[in-house]
Amino acid sequence: MTFRDKPFSQACENNKAPIFALLAPLLQDKTHLLEIGSGTGQHAAWFAPQLPQLIWQTSDLIENHPGILQWLEDYPAANLRAPIELNVAEAEWPDGSIDAVYTANTAHIMAWHEVEAMFHFVSSGLPSNGVFCLYGPLKYAGEHSSESNRFFDLKLRERAAHRGIREFHEINQLALNGSLILLDDHAMPANNRLLIWQKST
Repeated sequence: MTFRDKPFSQACENNKAPIFALLAPLLQDKTHLLEIGSGTGQHAAWFAPQLPQLIWQTSDLIENHPGILQWLEDYPAANLRAPIELNVAEAEWPDGSIDAVYTANTAHIMAWHEVEAMFHFVSSGLPSNGVFCLYGPLKYAGEHSSESNRFFDLKLRERAAHRGIREFHEINQLALNGSLILLDDHAMPANNRLLIWQKST
């Protein structure tokens, strides 16, 4: 196996084990997962081999595909799929019986209309009892969970006005609008959260 320089996220390296500990039991009875915004590809390359019963479909904007493919080529798995191009504001639901969706660190870099589009996209496509798992920083009642998150939010907004840490209640309302019922809201390392919803109808 040849290992090359690949895009690398230290945050992905740090959070993969805590996230997987919560995802693994949740996904035991699922068969086909769509990852929205696979980023570097690190999560997919690490999670998929440990969930052999589950097809793991990566996706991202086309400019991120080369890096994802490098990770998938260096860490191949029979159930791991090459990325599809996906922009949530324009995408059609992929072919296949997808019954789970996972996304990490995307909501705070999308524009709000894209976050709305993502929830509509997921809630429209998932079958009854399908699950949607979202990882990242959130605010609660307008308050950041830490000083580091407050600073991160400011830096996001300085770089691009449409970015920023989202409010939990606004995010959860988008889920409710799409018949996604909150199952769990897990506190995670580095002041992040893992939200898990299930499609009710």
